Amino acid sequence: MKKIIKELKQVEDLVDDDKVEAILKDVKEKLKLLETKSGLKKFINKKRLSKILKERRYEKELAKLQLEILKLQGWVYENNKRVMVIFEGRDTAGKSSAIKRFIEHLNPRKYRVVALPKPSEVEQGQFFFQRYFAHLPNEGEITFFDRSWYNRAIIEPLLGFCTQDQYGRFMKNVSKVENALIDDGIILIKFWFDIERETQLKRFEERMSNPYKYWKLSPIDEKIKNLWDEVTVYKDAMFTTTHSEKSPWVIIDSNNKKVARLEAMKYLLSKIEYAKGQSNDIDLNFDSEIIRLYK
Repeated sequence: MKKIIKELKQVEDLVDDDKVEAILKDVKEKLKLLETKSGLKKFINKKRLSKILKERRYEKELAKLQLEILKLQGWVYENNKRVMVIFEGRDTAGKSSAIKRFIEHLNPRKYRVVALPKPSEVEQGQFFFQRYFAHLPNEGEITFFDRSWYNRAIIEPLLGFCTQDQYGRFMKNVSKVENALIDDGIILIKFWFDIERETQLKRFEERMSNPYKYWKLSPIDEKIKNLWDEVTVYKDAMFTTTHSEKSPWVIIDSNNKKVARLEAMKYLLSKIEYAKGQSNDIDLNFDSEIIRLYK
């Protein structure tokens, strides 16, 4: 109570002070300045303002594209379609964060995110594709694969998790498997999120210093981080062997994660004939500087 009385007394003293009039005058002058561009510049840092406007444009476009993906989901469900979207790329390329934005407003009963752990002892003795087949999309469903059977094209042979014979059989058979799925009616999209070496190292450092992202680090990350050139060799072999007109690799420049997400959404929406075009201000033309097909 004594504290409250003391604070009230301070306010009372201030009201009686002639400085109040000066303060009010100063505030009025500053408010007038805010009504002009020159005045605004005095209060707002240009770089900060540019960043705010850029973020606002991103959020606005993201919301429009997410609404279209919701329409796509409705079309898939109503027409008993099956859609499978593979997200591959180097570590820290932004695969998981992209999937997060894809599914943010979707009906959880009509999609699945598939992020399989390392195979169990039983799965190691099975036909390689068997554990992935269990997660193929059902009728009316979209499945998003956060990494896929393409682990065997790069990570597994590079780190000795499979033999060279197993790697060779996979590379020989994977396109046949995908063609069979496509012939059976599955709509298959394969994304590769591509980043530069400097970008990857910067993002690894961020994960190490950010307690909210530290969980993303693993012993495998530490190994892969130092094998950039080796990953490149396996990646190029994967593209050469498994890219086709029927099942192409869609390469996305992901050095800017936000731009990559938007362009990936546009590509997916532009490649499926759902009930689109209802929003007059939606543009599904993806940026060819950001997205390209292998070769």
